[in-house]
Amino acid sequence: MAAREGADFRSFYFCNLTSYFCIHSMLTIPRDVHASLRRHGEETYPHECCGVLLGQFTDDGSKTVTRLARAGNTRDDSPHNRYQIDPKELIRIQKEGREGGEDIVGFYHSHPDHPARWSTTDLAEAHWFGCSYVITGIEKGKAAVTNSFQLDGTDEDDKKLVDETTEIV
Repeated sequence: MAAREGADFRSFYFCNLTSYFCIHSMLTIPRDVHASLRRHGEETYPHECCGVLLGQFTDDGSKTVTRLARAGNTRDDSPHNRYQIDPKELIRIQKEGREGGEDIVGFYHSHPDHPARWSTTDLAEAHWFGCSYVITGIEKGKAAVTNSFQLDGTDEDDKKLVDETTEIV
């Protein structure tokens, strides 16, 4: 679980407990944050954008986003259909979130001229169990559909991305 290294115990435990019991949660996102992540995809088109969703896990397995942190896409081999967040940037974002009482509750990225559905690469590179993975399809430079998926499972061998209900407030 190298991707979770440095995560606080509470969010790590909750993510794994949530995944183990397959609680399919709801992701609540403020309207301005939702608009911002969609705009980020438009700004980086024709490349994928990426970033981190910060907020809180609730006792019922839901997640509430309080803000996002944009990240640079460090993939230089195929940035039009792949993304990567620099681990140092992710640690910085996580530290800043903790200082503000926030956990990493998910990640977001865009799919330029491709549907807002997860790909086999998205699944292979997802490692934060119980967290949300939000994808926005960008069609000819304009944000279209935005979908959310939760990473369920107990380890790398049985992980899966499942549709997640999203509430925009």
